[in-house]
Amino acid sequence: MKAFQAIKMIGGALIVLASVNAYAQSSDAAPATAPTATSAGPRSATTKKADSALGRKVRTALSKTKGLSVANITVRARSGAVTLAGTVPEQPQIDLATQTAQGVAGVTSVKNALSIRPVGQ
Repeated sequence: MKAFQAIKMIGGALIVLASVNAYAQSSDAAPATAPTATSAGPRSATTKKADSALGRKVRTALSKTKGLSVANITVRARSGAVTLAGTVPEQPQIDLATQTAQGVAGVTSVKNALSIRPVGQ
């Protein structure tokens, strides 16, 4: 019976030791990440403005493209990556929208989430 209690005590001590070690590691990493968190604030606002501007440029390019219905297309941009979502009436318009978005300066990649939905449905 005493051996069982000793094993429980050793197991408990190992759990406490592992917890203290894990806590010490996470608190050591906190100062290294803290400066980037404070510097990310102003850069985040700048990044949001740049993303909005890029989204507007892509939307403008799409609206000027002949043969493309942009009424149901939404454009989202994040750090040069553009996502096109919504619906178009025909398959060729999906390809046309992707090519047009890729041709805009500042676009690094295009994710096409467009689907086909015929007019009137």
